[in-house]
Amino acid sequence: MLPDDEPGPPYARIVAELRRRIAIGAVAPGERLPSTRQIVREWGVAMATASKVLATLQREGLAEAMPGIGTVVLAQRRPRGGRPTAEAAASPQRIAGRTDAEVLRDRIVRTATGIADAEGLAATTMRRVATHLDMPTMSLYRQIHGRDHLMVLMADAAFAEQPLPARPPAGWRAQLELLCRLQWAMYQRHPWLAQVVSLTRPLLAPHAIAHTEWAMRAVTGQGLDMETVVHVAATVASYVRGTAVNLEREAEAEQDTGLTDDEWLRVQQDVLAAALRSGAFPILSAVSARSDVDLNIDTLFEFGLQRMLDGVATLIGACR
Repeated sequence: MLPDDEPGPPYARIVAELRRRIAIGAVAPGERLPSTRQIVREWGVAMATASKVLATLQREGLAEAMPGIGTVVLAQRRPRGGRPTAEAAASPQRIAGRTDAEVLRDRIVRTATGIADAEGLAATTMRRVATHLDMPTMSLYRQIHGRDHLMVLMADAAFAEQPLPARPPAGWRAQLELLCRLQWAMYQRHPWLAQVVSLTRPLLAPHAIAHTEWAMRAVTGQGLDMETVVHVAATVASYVRGTAVNLEREAEAEQDTGLTDDEWLRVQQDVLAAALRSGAFPILSAVSARSDVDLNIDTLFEFGLQRMLDGVATLIGACR
């Protein structure tokens, strides 16, 4: 909790404390600062306040958001003029063929994506993005209708990073496999994306729709009726997205604990060993004793992908 006798608003007091920790070397260059969730827990403040703390340290050049890692301390301060001013942010440089509004919207989306990559979707608020850009929050609403609109634009930009080839590989299975691997790579780069994508309320973003069209085209002409074609496309997307939901939780756990999955498992070895010694889990005990069994999120994806495609193959075979 924050001490009551410290002057200034809560965010400023937390910023001052983190500055102090950086100055005395308690948090060294390259090391992670507390995440927004850790700040909320340690100081008992709102998520918006925690987000403002990290944004302030980044704007001052003391820290930087690193995708998949969190907010880390920089080796040296950036010049105070290094961050764009509100006027500069509001009047971006012109790019041939694009309006100032389009360029600014892209900057907003890139900034929001960077925050989401580093700290998760909960930290990606309109206020946080505005603070990072050193702009009034209301200025964002002239370009973005709201947070939901921002999420759609971020998702569309993420899908755009994985362009589908102009010439698909031969065969429906190869085409679906390529699509799934592209999406898996996309979710790995942006773990928050699985929380934005929905099957019951499809993402109305052009680049996401293109992925659906690709999946449907892959199995069209294989003897399936159109309802089945739609269900195959939805099932393929659902499998990748459903597996990818675990990625953000893993990233959050690593940021909060500072431990990778392998490191966490090593810490828990005594607990696991005690459970296995009880004799209640003989099959699991036999598996844990083997060195050739590898189970992680990537092996789960690969195993499930092939079994899902086997199922589609059976479905197509029954129609011939």
